[in-house]
Amino acid sequence: MANMAQAIRLALHYAEKNLELKDVFGQDVGAPMGGVFTATQGLETSWNTPLDERGIVGTAMGIALTGDRCVAEIQFCDYIFNTIDLLKIAGNTYWASYGNFSLPLVLMTPVGAGIRGSVYHSHSFDAWASRLAGWKVVMPSTPKDAYGLLLAAIKDPNPVMFLKPKALMRVRGEELIPGEPDNEKTLKSMIDAPVGDRTGWKANWPQVEDFTCEIGKGKVTRSGTDLTVVTYGRHVLMCNEVADQLKQENGTSVEVIDLMSIYPYDWELIKTSVQKTGRVVFVNEDTEVTNFAEHLSYRVTQELFYELMARPKVVAGKNLPGIGLHAELEEASVPQVADIRKEVIEVLKEIP
Repeated sequence: MANMAQAIRLALHYAEKNLELKDVFGQDVGAPMGGVFTATQGLETSWNTPLDERGIVGTAMGIALTGDRCVAEIQFCDYIFNTIDLLKIAGNTYWASYGNFSLPLVLMTPVGAGIRGSVYHSHSFDAWASRLAGWKVVMPSTPKDAYGLLLAAIKDPNPVMFLKPKALMRVRGEELIPGEPDNEKTLKSMIDAPVGDRTGWKANWPQVEDFTCEIGKGKVTRSGTDLTVVTYGRHVLMCNEVADQLKQENGTSVEVIDLMSIYPYDWELIKTSVQKTGRVVFVNEDTEVTNFAEHLSYRVTQELFYELMARPKVVAGKNLPGIGLHAELEEASVPQVADIRKEVIEVLKEIP
């Protein structure tokens, strides 16, 4: 099974061959590195830019305004903040031009902790991204979803932000991408560049097929009746683990929802689940002050208040100036399995 970095690479290859993707670019995106997480190795349309985030976003907007499709990368989301004004303009171009100008661009950037990146390589951008009007924002939790969401993003006629969880880039999936070899060693030999001299190396691409995940649609990763957990990205795996633990220990039935799309998001999926369970915990990695889960919690409280059997809870990162380098500092800064489990059990214990 492909890992997430390989899945992204396969999607980009499919798009440059079948979806008229003309440019994939960013710092170290082209040869010889092929991206800091190797997600752009071997692509024909990839090229390197200077270390200039505003230049990268501005170039992507210019290419998209000509009608060409492009995927631009900000190497880490921690360095995206000096582009906010450009992101705002990209998001409102279609609206401000009365529908006359589309921007078929994808902005791809790794997000979150989990790689011991310390203060400059460990932060989240999902809450900020959700406030960028005119942008669609997606975050996969599996390689197959990464493939499907990226193809959906590339096909979209207007800006889509593709947030890659840093901690999941080397995690292998449990489902094959359509057309992917069923042996991971075979896939690696075909598309992973060799260590060392890469002069003359070319990828031997498998015949992957079209597959898209609908932007704005989530999925249930664990079915349950006692409590709903809503999350996305890296924390889907953690929430699944908590649900499995409680099921095995005492038969507690926890439903886990992977939003997949932060905006637009699948409100009907959340609503149906919360109406069934009467209890909900929202989990995200962004800081506990003004994170995206707070919006979801507010909406549940406003629209489903009389159907709740316990107060909604939010599990989020600590509101700190930065994330420390030491493993214990990082783990204390962003939600871990034990933190999620604690809050889930607390909500389950509340008496209506």
